[in-house]
Amino acid sequence: MKDLMNYNFLDNTLEAYLYVIGTIVLMLLIKRLLSRFLASKLYSIITSQNISQNRKAFLSLVIKPMERFLLVFIAYTAFDRLTFPEILKVTLYHKHLSTEDLVSTIGIIIIVVLFIRLCIRIVEFVAQILEEKANFTKDKSDNQLIVFFKDFFKVILIIIGVLLVLRFAFNKDIGNLLTGLSIVGAALALATRESLENLIASFIIFFDKPFITGDLVKVQSFTGIIEKIGLRSTRIRTESKTYISVPNKQMVDTIVDNITLRTERKVELHLELSLSTTVAQLSAITISIKKLLKQQEDITNSFVYLQDTGKNAHIIAVDYFTIMPQPVEVFFALREGINLSVIEILEKEKVELAAKNMDIVVRNK
Repeated sequence: MKDLMNYNFLDNTLEAYLYVIGTIVLMLLIKRLLSRFLASKLYSIITSQNISQNRKAFLSLVIKPMERFLLVFIAYTAFDRLTFPEILKVTLYHKHLSTEDLVSTIGIIIIVVLFIRLCIRIVEFVAQILEEKANFTKDKSDNQLIVFFKDFFKVILIIIGVLLVLRFAFNKDIGNLLTGLSIVGAALALATRESLENLIASFIIFFDKPFITGDLVKVQSFTGIIEKIGLRSTRIRTESKTYISVPNKQMVDTIVDNITLRTERKVELHLELSLSTTVAQLSAITISIKKLLKQQEDITNSFVYLQDTGKNAHIIAVDYFTIMPQPVEVFFALREGINLSVIEILEKEKVELAAKNMDIVVRNK
């Protein structure tokens, strides 16, 4: 029996092969139990909340990546006990690479990739827990800040993964590599200056908070709701339901009108009336419009007055302010109702506009 165990095949004894096979088979049998145990311990470290739903969500995110990582790691460690067969040692790429080095490099790359994927899953769960806590706060900027840093840490983990591959798979000196990368980084910083400016602008947006996710804003000629603030750009769903991306640097440098933060919304309405309109009619129109505006609960303040008169028309200015926050559809319905009521007043007083090609001028500010 001893001689059988010492039987040599492909430069390794039968005992060594059985040890490797036994280790892998044992790991296949206990990987689920071991992964669940480690995941449970990891969950208790991350959060003290013993909520069944959160625990199940964490286990569903982590167990499978952890199983793959443990299986590959243990298998790679077990295979290290074997001697690479001399018959399989082939020199590749002008004697700079052998099959043994190639197999080892591939194994390390797989381990690093699985480890980084596991870490990314953990980051996603932590972000999910923080988002649930942030939902109980009134400040919705916390939610977007969590999404931002979740993406940020994912990028950091990927960079760490690349460095680990270079260090352990290709035996590169990371210190010298980072020194060289600093020079390359300076050149890339100049070449990608705009991207870096957008990244810095994203931090300014998050900490200065000129707007947050869910705010209705006006940027240049676009008006819409902020749906996401990313590392490079801000996504806006416009009033026409289009989806636009605005670079963060532009969001910081340009004038952004945050409609959600307005205390009131102003509407200007100019009535250009015919010169044949009498003083009594002008007075009656002004009084009727004032009564109309006072009857509206959503209007906080209003001004109605004869703004100007001249050789072309009498101009009555109607300025009123509506409450905020206010849904856009409610505001449009209110403005439409007031415009129709004003037209009824003009018809009642039998007053015509200054010219047929003139119309009531409405400005929404």
